[in-house]
Amino acid sequence: MKRKPVIAVVGRPNVGKSTFVNRLVGKRQSIVDDLPGVTRDRIYFDVEWQNKQFTVIDTGGIIPGDEDEIMLSIYDQARIACEEAEKIIFIVDGIEGATPVDIDIANILRQSGKPVFLAVNKVDSSNQITMISDFYSLAIGEPRAISALHGSGGVGDLLEEITEDFEIDEEQEEDNTIKIAIVGRPNAGKSSIVNALLGEKRVIVSDVSGTTRDSIDSRLKYNDREFVIIDTAGIRKKSKVDYGIEKFAVDRAIRSIRECDVALMVIDATEAVNGISDQDKKIASIITEAGKGMVIAINKWDLIEDKKSNTINKFEKMIEHEIPFLNYVPKIYISAVTHQRLNNIFKKVEDVYSECTKRVSTGLLNKVLNEAYALNPPQTIRNKRLKILYATQAAIHPPTFLLFANNEELLKEHYKRYLENKIREAFGFFGTSIRISVRTRSEKAKKK
Repeated sequence: MKRKPVIAVVGRPNVGKSTFVNRLVGKRQSIVDDLPGVTRDRIYFDVEWQNKQFTVIDTGGIIPGDEDEIMLSIYDQARIACEEAEKIIFIVDGIEGATPVDIDIANILRQSGKPVFLAVNKVDSSNQITMISDFYSLAIGEPRAISALHGSGGVGDLLEEITEDFEIDEEQEEDNTIKIAIVGRPNAGKSSIVNALLGEKRVIVSDVSGTTRDSIDSRLKYNDREFVIIDTAGIRKKSKVDYGIEKFAVDRAIRSIRECDVALMVIDATEAVNGISDQDKKIASIITEAGKGMVIAINKWDLIEDKKSNTINKFEKMIEHEIPFLNYVPKIYISAVTHQRLNNIFKKVEDVYSECTKRVSTGLLNKVLNEAYALNPPQTIRNKRLKILYATQAAIHPPTFLLFANNEELLKEHYKRYLENKIREAFGFFGTSIRISVRTRSEKAKKK
């Protein structure tokens, strides 16, 4: 797969970088808020403009010289983004004019050796066009007036100039990439796992709870298979989530679950020794209800003291007891710090993805269900008994089975779970939820 050109979007806090990126992507992808410093990591988005495909990196607002730990990490992320990119868009605030921080950033970008396009944002009308003259002092090229919020003021002209040497992509390649969403409660070690898998400091890691606010996409190849790893914000209880930025981040994490292929649910081993938290159970339910594949990663396994040969078995039984609906989900005991079993994540995810996309023949499915029915017929309800006339697999991801029966109201939840267990015994479907729906159909229709 040919690498797409990469454009980094940089600037100081609150100049409208994420609003600009959202304009390019065409939907509200990056978190946008009036508070400075909302975007902390570098976030990748694929963009298509006039049949030209490229990748845009949204970066956190940088303040050169700020010694705050988080600000230093944001600066480091922006620097890496500029190293990765072929071209850089430097966004400044047309209303505030050129600031000392803008001058410092311009000096840094000038040393990068990359083409830099200076975009003066928040120029919302032709009457404000004179605002751009102040930015010639940055000595970093011709200022271009834009309005990221309204899409006017030269956004199209800016893109045309930036992409003029990009190739038009006429071939549509089949994408076999597996998207993995790394999800869990705050401080479970999600970002540390991402950084360890990527072999670089892609995501900010800090002891401060809630460091990751947005969902961060990172692409890599392992054993000739493409993966996209999505690091997400920690999902806390609703009662503990502040309205605003954190709520958006949690909503994005949940949306990332719905958009992924397989979710890697990270549980902190040091806390799980005392039992699985209610919030972990809730997160597992979100994944299951979304119909996504799942692998449970018990992280910080290196911190569990006095491990014995049966320690993992005890953990397995504890999880099985506390979250019985996840008995079919594979578990892996890892350490992001020591890299213990980290590479096994890719194998587990591939296995689960295969199960999510597996199809079974109609004939074999009906044979299994007929045997299950004969072995344990459903109870009669008001002198009526459920009869399964015919079954077929209607969809994959998640595997979905459609049963035609004499009366759909006679299929009760406990018997549906029984049929699901029989399907799993016969065909596996490890790591993925199964959906069973039923439709009423007369026996005469079956004979026809």
